[in-house]
Amino acid sequence: MFCSACGRAMVPGQPVCQQCGRPIAAAPVPQVPGFQFELTSYASKLRALSVVWYIWGGLSLAFGFLGLAFADAFFHGRFQHWMRGPLPPMWFGPAFVHFIWVIVVVRSALSLAAGYGLMHREPWGRVVALVAAFFNLLKFPFGTALAIWTLVTLLGYRNTTLYDHVAEV
Repeated sequence: MFCSACGRAMVPGQPVCQQCGRPIAAAPVPQVPGFQFELTSYASKLRALSVVWYIWGGLSLAFGFLGLAFADAFFHGRFQHWMRGPLPPMWFGPAFVHFIWVIVVVRSALSLAAGYGLMHREPWGRVVALVAAFFNLLKFPFGTALAIWTLVTLLGYRNTTLYDHVAEV
């Protein structure tokens, strides 16, 4: 460290220059956000992510039921007055609709469980949210965006450590 007026070498902690008498002002050290600030910021990100998972799970369930109710009515011939004749008998239609019902309910339940787990900072919430994110990666565009946001927020050593500490608090 040197004096800004005369250029003489200074001893650290010396208040004035011994040659010219100029007071030495130490540069203020900028404050670095502490770990508590990081935890608070990460907790707010988790809360926003959990709310979006709740919304996605509810919309997924509602639109899934609506679409599958329409498909069920179609496969059971309830739209015959709009068609030119009855549908040929289909054995796979109703079975396929029942299979899709199960997938819609499981995917929506997984999304709602991810929202609950993240909102209440459950230890299992992170794993369930990651599994739900991988299931929703192909649901372009909103499911993909939610999945990427979830993966960015929850994956990595730093985020794992922050999640563990947020869950403890």
